[in-house]
Amino acid sequence: MSEYIHEEARNLEVFGEADVVVVGGGPAGTTAAVCAARNGANVLMLERYGHLGGMATGGIVIALPYLSHGSNTQELTGVNQEWLDRLDLYGGALHPPKDEVGSSNPKVIGKWNKYFACVMEGKVRQTAYADPEILKIVLNDMVEEAGVAVCLHSWGCRPLVGDGEVNGVVFESKEGRKAVLGKIVIDCTGDGDIFANAGAQFEADIDMNLRSANMAVVYRLGNVDFLEWANFLEVEPKKSQEVRAKLQEIAGFSAVLMPSPRNDVCWLNNWVSGKDCLKVKDLTYVEFAVRKTVRPVIEFLRAEAPGFKNAFLIDTAPQIGTRSSRRLKGEYRLSMDDMKEGKRFEDTVALIPSMRPAIVPSVIHFPYRALVPEKVNGLLVAGRCFSSESAANNITNLIPHCVAMGEAAGTAAAIAIKSSVQPRNINIDTLVDTLKKQGVYLP
Repeated sequence: MSEYIHEEARNLEVFGEADVVVVGGGPAGTTAAVCAARNGANVLMLERYGHLGGMATGGIVIALPYLSHGSNTQELTGVNQEWLDRLDLYGGALHPPKDEVGSSNPKVIGKWNKYFACVMEGKVRQTAYADPEILKIVLNDMVEEAGVAVCLHSWGCRPLVGDGEVNGVVFESKEGRKAVLGKIVIDCTGDGDIFANAGAQFEADIDMNLRSANMAVVYRLGNVDFLEWANFLEVEPKKSQEVRAKLQEIAGFSAVLMPSPRNDVCWLNNWVSGKDCLKVKDLTYVEFAVRKTVRPVIEFLRAEAPGFKNAFLIDTAPQIGTRSSRRLKGEYRLSMDDMKEGKRFEDTVALIPSMRPAIVPSVIHFPYRALVPEKVNGLLVAGRCFSSESAANNITNLIPHCVAMGEAAGTAAAIAIKSSVQPRNINIDTLVDTLKKQGVYLP
C-alpha cells in the first residue's frame, strides 16, 4: 500500500527571468540555448550536472556518428560542424578530413575502416570521436560567447503552467527550491520531464529489441593500442570473434570497445537490457551492475586482447547512459514509413543521414512540428524525446541528431519571441532561411 505525506504550500523565490528557459544542458539543450541567444533572445539554461554536454561528455558517449550519408556532401552541418571545428583547434577530435568524406579509394577506406561508423557501404562517412573533457571546455566557450546565463547543479523539476501555457520552471539546487520565469521553455531533459508535468501528451512504449531500450555506464581504458586491436579484428576475424564473445560473457551484457581521438585511450560502450530509465531502482541497478564487472573485464582484456596488455581504468561515466523513455505527442509524429519512403516536409529543419541504410535507404527529413506539443503553449522540445514512434526514434536520437534538433528549437524560440507568437505559429520560411544562414544544410 502506498503512503503519502502532505507537503505544505510555500512561496518560491523567483531566481530570474528570461525570454527563453532551456532545461537540460546536453547536446540538444546547449545548442538550443546558444542558437536562441545568437538570434537575439535572452536565455537562461538549467543543468543538473556540473558540466555541459550530457551524454557526449559526462556520459562518455564520445562518438558523433553519421554526419554524412555517403556522398562527399555532409548533411549534418551547422552547430554539428562548429563542434568539429572547435574541437580540432584543441586536437580534441578524430574524424576523416573533408576531402576524404565520400571516398571509395581502397587506401582511404582501409585507413578509416578501423573506426566504427567511418565507413559504410564502401564509402567514407563523416563520423567523429571527441575528447569529452575538451568538449566540456568547447561548450563552455560557446555558451559564454553567446551570452547564455547558465546555472549548473540546478535540476529543473517541474514547469509553471497557467491556462495551458508554460511560463517558467521550478528547479532544485543547493540554494533550495526556486523558480525561473520564461516566455518560452525548451525541454531538453531527454526524458521529457518538463513536458510530461506540463500536461503534454506523450508515449512511453519501447520495443525491448531496439538499441534504445538499453542503458549503459560507459568507461574509458588507458595505455592501450587501439590500432593493434583494430588490426586483430581485421586479420583474425574468427579468433577476434571468440575474444569478443568471451568479453560479453564476462561483462554479462553486450559490450564493444570503441576508439577515441587518442590511440592509447578507448572506451567500452555497453547495452544493459530490461531496465527502465524512469525508475530509480533500475537506474541504481545499472550503475552497480556495470561497475561490478569493470575489474574482471580489464583482467580478461589484459590477458587475451591484443593492444590491452597494460590497460588500466581511466574513469567510469559520472552520467548514466539512457537511450529512450518518454516521447512527445507533437504536431507531427515521425514514423518509420516516413523514413523508408524518404518523405519530405514543408517544415524540414534537418537532414539526418541514415544509420540503417538497409532499412532506411535515403536521408531522413526531420520536421519542425515534431518538436512542438499538440496543445501546450510556451513550450518546445529538443533531443531524444521528440515526437516519433519507437522504431523511428531508435534511429534518429543520436548525439548529432539531438544537436540538429536543438539548433532548430533554439532558433525557432528566438523567432517566436521576436514575432510575439507561439512557437507553433512562427513563419517556417523564416526559420528555414535563418537555419541556412547558420550553416545548416537544407537544399
